[in-house]
Amino acid sequence: MTQQVSRSATLMVVCTAHFLMPFMMSAVGVALPAIGRDFSASAMQLGLVETTYVLSASIFLLAMGRMGDIYGRRRIFQYGIIVFTIAGGLLSQAWSIESMIVMRFLQGMGGSMVMATTFAIVVSVFPPEERGKALGIAVASVYAGISCGPFFGGALVTSFGWRSIFYLAVPLGMITFAVTCAKLRGEWAEAKGEPFDWQGSLVYAGGILLLITGASNLDQGLWAWLLATAGTGVLILFLVMESRTEYPVLNVALLRSNRVFAFSNLAALLNYAATFGVTFFLSLYLQYVKGLNPREAGTILIIQPIIQAIFSPLCGRLADRFSAASVATIGMGFCAAGLGIAASITATTPVSLIMVMLAILGLGFALFSSPNISVIMGSVPPRYLGVASGLNSTMRTLGMMASMTIITIVFSIFMGGHAVTAETQPEFLFSMHTALLTFSVLCFIGIFFSIARIHKQPNKE
Repeated sequence: MTQQVSRSATLMVVCTAHFLMPFMMSAVGVALPAIGRDFSASAMQLGLVETTYVLSASIFLLAMGRMGDIYGRRRIFQYGIIVFTIAGGLLSQAWSIESMIVMRFLQGMGGSMVMATTFAIVVSVFPPEERGKALGIAVASVYAGISCGPFFGGALVTSFGWRSIFYLAVPLGMITFAVTCAKLRGEWAEAKGEPFDWQGSLVYAGGILLLITGASNLDQGLWAWLLATAGTGVLILFLVMESRTEYPVLNVALLRSNRVFAFSNLAALLNYAATFGVTFFLSLYLQYVKGLNPREAGTILIIQPIIQAIFSPLCGRLADRFSAASVATIGMGFCAAGLGIAASITATTPVSLIMVMLAILGLGFALFSSPNISVIMGSVPPRYLGVASGLNSTMRTLGMMASMTIITIVFSIFMGGHAVTAETQPEFLFSMHTALLTFSVLCFIGIFFSIARIHKQPNKE
């Protein structure tokens, strides 16, 4: 499996899957108004179309990574493509908003099977001296999907209706599956024969379900806070259980004794928590404060993922030549600088400065993301690559959820449930400044975790 043809085929398959998942995610966001009109759906139901996918992925990522280590990463990857594609076909035939929400949960499970195994497959195939470059290209395909989703999704919805987006998932999924069958002939299952920890997986799923359900509804009252608190408690119980299990779904010893692995995942969590909400705020700012239409706002916001897509392969190569942890730390510094600029935005800030800030953030993401993944995947023995890949993806989804939780709390305090209008613009700007300043602080904390692991040697025992 180390021949060049196999490496190229592996990267092609991974990049196709990495493009498909975020493309669908961002394209569906554009289609939500049309879906809402067709099904007379409420704003909360439309929100569930998106959050259910994230919730499902968060629940299954860790378990699917472990299953890949035991039963074979290629097999789990292929099953994930099948589930994702079938769910896409079913979504194209959705008969109600409730059916869409259920099938988005199924699609999220398929997506988790893919995302929990792709980086592990890349690391299994590419030698350490080429790993950063390969991971950089794989990460670039994710940002390419994010960039293309709103543009092509908007064109498809305008020309053919919202169902066309899900029709597109079927041929793309079939092509990915066919290429996997034809070109990706190896299998990687270093933990083959070990039992799967069903009990731990169910407790983890319950904790994530409670935490995300509560965190995404904190503005609804005490019940949501109780759910989030209960979810946190269940996840603590999960860690205690896993530390006493012989074959856990998450080897707690990796976090306890491998500081490089632990700090790298913490850095990832803080980075995603600090940066995910920026686009949300800027989308509202550009339209409600600057008066731009959705197309103009989208054209400006696309700067960030385009910069990420362009520079990620280059940053991956830098991680091969220099210390990957150092490159990632520099990236975190760029993110903190970009967030600092974002936190100073006022109603009179020129759009050109916002464009520069988005470019700085995009470069920061590119410098951080693939080098940090390279550090995480390189710090564990082969038998835990699936778990490492799944945990890294879990840090991403939990970071995104943490970011939106912060926004929810800030809005509930300063906006009091009011919509963003010309009358509430001062309150909106204050909320945006508060949240972005919080994000900037999180990013600075992440820098310290990132620095702390630079001189630490990974413990792969």
